[in-house]
Amino acid sequence: MKKPSPNPPDIDPVAPYEPDSNKHNEAAERAFHFPSTADIKATPRTPSNLFNVNPEATTETLMVYLVETLASVDVMVHHLVDHLDGGSRNALLGISNSIMLAEITANRVLDQIDPHA
Repeated sequence: MKKPSPNPPDIDPVAPYEPDSNKHNEAAERAFHFPSTADIKATPRTPSNLFNVNPEATTETLMVYLVETLASVDVMVHHLVDHLDGGSRNALLGISNSIMLAEITANRVLDQIDPHA
């Protein structure tokens, strides 16, 4: 029985360059060029003002917001942990521990701001 179509060619017709082609390497270099550390350091930093914190907010207000945000993130992480196994679960539990330590630290700062609260 004959096949209705000829055998496929030995070379992928979609690939525009030969595997050892300099054109391919140059195109890849341009496509995946990442700036060097020197390039990054030479670029002047211009702070973004897209998201600003109210400069008149008190330290206590900022710390309360920080503690509440950390607590919320910890709840989200624990929700995700329940759906994972193995290394991914362990990584999220490590992140949760870091969040917990940051939350404890932020609460300690709040205690120093208003020790009677």
